[in-house]
Amino acid sequence: MTVESALRGAAPHLLLDSLRTSLAQQYAASCADLLLIDYGFTSLRPVRPAQTPAGVRHVPVDTGPVGRVFRTQQPYLFRDDGPTATVCLPVTVRGDRLGVLVVLLPPDRAGAQTVESLGRVAETLGHALRVADRHTDLYRSTRRTRALTIAGEMQWDTLPGRACTGPAFDLHAYWEPAYTSGGHLLDWSVTEDELLLVVADAAGPGTPAALVSTLALNAIRNARRAGLDLVGQASLTDQALYGQYRGKSPLAALLLRLDLATGGAEAVDAGSPTLWRTRGTTTERIELDRQLPLGMFEDTVYATQRLRLLPGDRLVFTACDPGDPPHGGENGALDGPVARALAQTGRLSCADVPSAVVRALRETPRDVPDAVLVVCLDWHGPEAGRSGTATDGDGSPLPPPSP
Repeated sequence: MTVESALRGAAPHLLLDSLRTSLAQQYAASCADLLLIDYGFTSLRPVRPAQTPAGVRHVPVDTGPVGRVFRTQQPYLFRDDGPTATVCLPVTVRGDRLGVLVVLLPPDRAGAQTVESLGRVAETLGHALRVADRHTDLYRSTRRTRALTIAGEMQWDTLPGRACTGPAFDLHAYWEPAYTSGGHLLDWSVTEDELLLVVADAAGPGTPAALVSTLALNAIRNARRAGLDLVGQASLTDQALYGQYRGKSPLAALLLRLDLATGGAEAVDAGSPTLWRTRGTTTERIELDRQLPLGMFEDTVYATQRLRLLPGDRLVFTACDPGDPPHGGENGALDGPVARALAQTGRLSCADVPSAVVRALRETPRDVPDAVLVVCLDWHGPEAGRSGTATDGDGSPLPPPSP
């Protein structure tokens, strides 16, 4: 039986036991440990019980070979004069970084082909973890450095994750606070033809805000899965929020549809988070026609705008808690700090940009809302043979199509 087959057949809480048995049989591995990233993205924490003789401990994400593998997403092979060689491998599912697998092998078995083969094992383990999360709390409990609030639990159970990648794009997100909740809303859906994305400003702290975001997220998903377009998704969500809260808990959101064959996009800006674009060496805020937030009034009518992305474009969405505005009373006061933060992160990968922007905002002299969500979307362009119209336009908002 292959390692992959063993993982698929293992009980959800026994994935690591099954993996260890298979690695010992097929690779002569003396031990294997899995470290998962915590909710705050600060440390990698071992799934218990750890198998290494000394007992592997949690590892800060910014130090050591394990942290480097997580940051770079590249395997690491370490040989010394001892009886074992150490292989560290990223455990990632479609761009969403889950952790690092650490395997100890005999030195004569630790070659390039073995590392490549173990890389496929780590990828399969990532998919198995995603499925196992539905049936056991083991892995989610491992990821906690402290208890989550109920609102934080709700947020992590409803949001899709922190990343999604495809041949034409990379999408990564980071938000704070991680162990409580500011009521952020983030969701996406990908098909062969399109990427659908929704980002919303935080609804505020605590369980009431989490309830608002949960209702909005499920309304958007319901409309999307029913085949409604962006306007239909916005309208149904607007009705759901107004019907429940009668205008007392509106939600500022941006809904985006990106055509993966052309780079053409359409957006519904419902009083939305700010949108920034980096093209070459130029970073600028994209001004959209801001419409009413979702759930503010009954039967609001929404309209779409068009955008055009060029290969190499980077879009960054910044969403803050409107209930705790920055100094000056408007989220627009953050434009300068955000622009400077983006300028400083131009050389970073898409995966590293959101957390770097949040850290830069935290260091600004201005007051920054407690709840911040940053989403980075890198557009690589359509696949070969489908890029004929991807370079039209300049990426600025275009008027609606003529009837």
